[in-house]
Amino acid sequence: MIAVTGATGQLGRLVIEALLKTRPASSIIAAVRNPEAASDLATQGVIVRYADYDKPESLEAAFAGVENLLLISSSEVGRREPQHKAAIDAAKRAGVKLLAYTSILQADVSPLFLAGEHRNTEAALKASGLDYVILRNGWYCENYAGAVSKALEHGAMIGSAGDGAISAAARRDYAEAAAAVLVDAKRHKGKTYELAGDKAFTMAQLAAQIAERSGKPVTYTNMPQADYVAALKAAGLPEAFAGVLADADAGISKGWLFNDSHTLSQLIGHPTTAMDETISAVLQA
Repeated sequence: MIAVTGATGQLGRLVIEALLKTRPASSIIAAVRNPEAASDLATQGVIVRYADYDKPESLEAAFAGVENLLLISSSEVGRREPQHKAAIDAAKRAGVKLLAYTSILQADVSPLFLAGEHRNTEAALKASGLDYVILRNGWYCENYAGAVSKALEHGAMIGSAGDGAISAAARRDYAEAAAAVLVDAKRHKGKTYELAGDKAFTMAQLAAQIAERSGKPVTYTNMPQADYVAALKAAGLPEAFAGVLADADAGISKGWLFNDSHTLSQLIGHPTTAMDETISAVLQA
């Protein structure tokens, strides 16, 4: 049995979809906070179980009989560490044999604010005694898909990423990698994978790609981190979230979201989705 937490989320659904290509639905468990949201998965024969990171008692029951578990990191920044620790502890009590965890690029050394909770989760997983695989995911192309319309509206993009290269890949690519690990866990046991897109880009290159594919002018303006925070706040973002985004951009400027190992494409057996493909898909939608 294979279980996926957060199975109704954007990444989780894609992992389930990838698993269904090689595994019977009856061998897949969707561990979700809201089972009603997974009714379509249940219709396909996937086993749906209630699992809430904030209710540890629900986790052990959800993981019962599971051999390989994918712990998709919580979306609740600032609360992830205790939530993940509860899931790891529940997995151990339930007798899970291997736990795969979605982390962030270079989590062990990255200065990004977002890396802290991932780093501590990795440490808790290694200390648990469970067999593990750590999937250090880079940025998703989809992180920028929503910015395309704004860029076209204003003819400009802003940030504080400088000339830093971003090795992004599509969410589906990362999902395929997670599925590949889950179905062949023995081969991947104990591994830590730095996963990223094959073709990196800078923010200036992203703006140029949008301009080229839309036929409209789009430029990128770089600014100091503090000014970028202020601009995001002025646009209506909460201060904490604005700070996280600007911190990530500062990390990009120093190379913390660049990786040219091509490990992701090797795991999934084909090239990763390039950012310009994502842009084209957005423009055609």
